[in-house]
Amino acid sequence: MLFQTNCSSSGGSNDPNPDPDPDPITNEVDVWLTSADKTVLLKKQSDILAFGTKANSYATIEIYASQTYQTVDGFGFSLTGGSADVINSLGNDEKSALLNELFGSSENGISISYLRVSIGASDLNAAPFTYNDMPVGETDEDLSNFSIEPDKNGVIAVLKEILAINPTIKILGSPWSAPVWMKDNNSYIGGSLRPKYYSVYAQYFVKYIQAMAAEGINIDAITIQNEPQHGGNNPSMLMSAAQQADFIKNHLGPAFTNADIETKIIIWDHNCDNPQYPITILNDQDAKKYIDGSAFHLYSGDISALSTVHNAFPDKNLYFTEQYTSSNGDFADDLKWHLKNVIIGSMRNWSKNALEWNLANDENFDPHTDGGCTICKGGLTISSSGAI
Repeated sequence: MLFQTNCSSSGGSNDPNPDPDPDPITNEVDVWLTSADKTVLLKKQSDILAFGTKANSYATIEIYASQTYQTVDGFGFSLTGGSADVINSLGNDEKSALLNELFGSSENGISISYLRVSIGASDLNAAPFTYNDMPVGETDEDLSNFSIEPDKNGVIAVLKEILAINPTIKILGSPWSAPVWMKDNNSYIGGSLRPKYYSVYAQYFVKYIQAMAAEGINIDAITIQNEPQHGGNNPSMLMSAAQQADFIKNHLGPAFTNADIETKIIIWDHNCDNPQYPITILNDQDAKKYIDGSAFHLYSGDISALSTVHNAFPDKNLYFTEQYTSSNGDFADDLKWHLKNVIIGSMRNWSKNALEWNLANDENFDPHTDGGCTICKGGLTISSSGAI
């Protein structure tokens, strides 16, 4: 059972037109319900929770206004290339209705407020690619062939429609791999970034952020590498803590500064079983000054790892950026686990956001790359017939 409360607010740092006169606080809370047997799926209930002077059986909620924690940036999913493909397969009216339900703030709008996108392909694209692919044996150190064209009709087109609905949504970009000619194994799968290309790869990030800005899309933050200790995915790339620290302090950080880029730099972006990885990077003062925070997934470890990093570096932010739901899972068990660990757990351990993995796929859990995830279940299933 999921309760979602609608609370009045006066706007915040993400609101371009903050209202100086907030709505009055009421003693009524709306209830939205999802049942374990799926007979009710995120439906607003006619009954409300009433908080007043009369005795009732509801739990007492006490607010201690003097005790503050992290500010929250938002909740959402990853808009993968595959998600964009299946969303774009809908007719214009069906797609508009779906996007307004997901990202709108009307009576039935879910108001997704944060999205993660891949920089180049993820494993939930139909095929791997980067924004600077070259013929085998060729390089492009001045990035003259850099282009976000492969995503123009997919992710970028859908993002523009989303931004028309919610212009304040935050967007995080994460690469699954550098261009293969920059890597020591010349492959989309595994391998590491060659040190001689660190400065070139820093400019790759700069060009990405600038190209997206030219499309009207602000990239609020980037992570250095998705799952830098998982080299078996397609695409993927390995990166040690020492390599990330070197890349940030000597290349990416200065490149952002020189280009007047304010996009946040986030490290790690992998599991809760290794909080020492981001701690090692943050112990490097020259790297730390460029870093906004650390991102986590929970395919292994415990969500309390976020607090471990917070306690070591309370001046740096925490983010929860990915958790998949398996097609082999049970809806009731998955709902309980994700609420406990991803939504509530991340918030209780200093995260500024909570992101689930894939937003949408088809009935066969496609698209994905050859070697990509075959059991990753989208938040939405959009069948080949157009049924949602």
